[in-house]
Amino acid sequence: MAKAIREIYGEALVKYGRDNTDVVVLDADVSGSTRSALFQAVCPERFFNVGVAEANMSAMAAGFASVGKIPFVNTFATFITTIGLLSARVFGSYSGLNIKFMGAYGGLSDAYDGPSHHSIEDLAIMRSLPNFRVYVASDEKNADWLVKHAIDSKGPMYIRLSRDVFPSVYESGTTFEDGKGKVLRKGKDATIVACGLMVGFALDAANLLASDGIDVTVIDMFTIKPLDADLIVESAKTTGAVAVAEEHSVIGGLGGAVAEVLARNGVGVPVSFVGLADCHAECGAYTELLAKYGLDVQAIVAGVRETVAKKL
Repeated sequence: MAKAIREIYGEALVKYGRDNTDVVVLDADVSGSTRSALFQAVCPERFFNVGVAEANMSAMAAGFASVGKIPFVNTFATFITTIGLLSARVFGSYSGLNIKFMGAYGGLSDAYDGPSHHSIEDLAIMRSLPNFRVYVASDEKNADWLVKHAIDSKGPMYIRLSRDVFPSVYESGTTFEDGKGKVLRKGKDATIVACGLMVGFALDAANLLASDGIDVTVIDMFTIKPLDADLIVESAKTTGAVAVAEEHSVIGGLGGAVAEVLARNGVGVPVSFVGLADCHAECGAYTELLAKYGLDVQAIVAGVRETVAKKL
């Protein structure tokens, strides 16, 4: 049975951090939700609950990083990228300290807590910070790898996680590479570039589109920054149309990053953006919110049809 992304994250912290005494974990009094509590249970001497003080937590992490530790900073994505942003900018981006900012409950996954807890602009914020690397977990295997990658790699990093269970898109033993997207399906009529929950949805959308004779490539762009520009350009030129799908505002996130790459490389193909349309979402059941705000399989199908119809 599939596990929630947050559960995979907590287990990976234990798996890769238990025997590495440089790993320290900080949480803003939500360790039961972020699942950093699993690390606390086995390594209490390297776990620090700072209370509801996200700015202080991020600054404390800088202190740990300055003496060679690998701090994992945990709270909901919307708070880590707002209240914790000043420290992320000064100590991570500017100073280059080895801090790992783990954004729990990304997108609309904190569904019933509503717009104050939804994270719809975090990717736009964090990818704009110089020296930061930015990732979005796309399934269980990818989330596990991202934790190991965070420990093994030097430098500031933001990883968006989720409260929920995601469709499994990878087999055991799949390898991932920093800055390299994964082609999950090859087609000739359009390209779907997706991240997070939308990757599994994109594969389902591709199957529906195939029944109508539209053959699409699906790319998991879990590595938002560094972005796999070569793959985007190659696939856009091959298929002649691109749809970007993300559980994020259509402004400034993966869609913005893809559009920048295409413009910079002079690739003039139609592009559609499947995401939250410059608004906040309300409270409600997660699946209902995704459907209402255009973040489901049918929205991706519509986005592909829109961009294919614009091909010359």
